[in-house]
Amino acid sequence: MIIQRWQSVLLFVAAVVMACFTFMSLGQIQTADITLNFTSLGFYQIGDPTDGVAPLVIHTWYFFMLSITTIVVLLIDIFLFKNLRLQQRVCQVCILFIVADACVGGLLGFRAIEGSMISWSTVALCPFIAIFSTIFAYYRMARDYSLLKAADRLR
Repeated sequence: MIIQRWQSVLLFVAAVVMACFTFMSLGQIQTADITLNFTSLGFYQIGDPTDGVAPLVIHTWYFFMLSITTIVVLLIDIFLFKNLRLQQRVCQVCILFIVADACVGGLLGFRAIEGSMISWSTVALCPFIAIFSTIFAYYRMARDYSLLKAADRLR
């Protein structure tokens, strides 16, 4: 007996929300001289420089790779429904990855450039939505596990 309903939908929602977090702009950082766009790939100068200087680019590949890994693990977790215990463990790992992703993004945003102001995009809330979705998926898995144990006991 395989029960697979809402946890797949919730994990997919978490993966889509984290994909938005990974590939969309997280905010803008305003300094006295320039404005930077903050994404998971790095900080990019907005606009063309007028003095011929190359635009400022600060790469954050580790943040991007952490975000991509989070999405991949969430998508893998959807297809582990035949082994419910393994799916629960991978779900716990997903929660840790999402929390780490949110912390790294927050630290990068607040400590990017000294003396700068950051205006966060609403996309910065995506890890919190993904955490709640993944936690609810975990509880649905636990509920399904208890239903399976009760059904096996009746046989």
